[in-house]
Amino acid sequence: MGAVTILRRKKRYPEMTREQSKPVDWVNVAAGSALVVGGLLFLSEKRRAGLALAAAGSALAVIGEEETLRKWWAQFPVVVDQVQSLVSQVQERVSEFAAKRDSLHEVLTSVVGDRE
Repeated sequence: MGAVTILRRKKRYPEMTREQSKPVDWVNVAAGSALVVGGLLFLSEKRRAGLALAAAGSALAVIGEEETLRKWWAQFPVVVDQVQSLVSQVQERVSEFAAKRDSLHEVLTSVVGDRE
């Protein structure tokens, strides 16, 4: 009938059976989707919904990482101590700066007061 014959191609790849195919990890799919949608909501100025969805996605992503969570939890007090040390150093520097500012203010007001 037609002038063109259609060639049937042989399949290059054999069909995969259920035993050969990897199962889909739906928890990771849901976590990734929640993170992406949460980010898009956050960027579209729906910040609360975006943050809530991103937090849910993060929680889903962490579910399968029990060993990592245990390590982080064990290191948490060390990190808190380091942050507290850093904050106390910053407070010391700020108080030193304030003292120097006050002494400079006194010197400048005495110089300006002498001129008047």
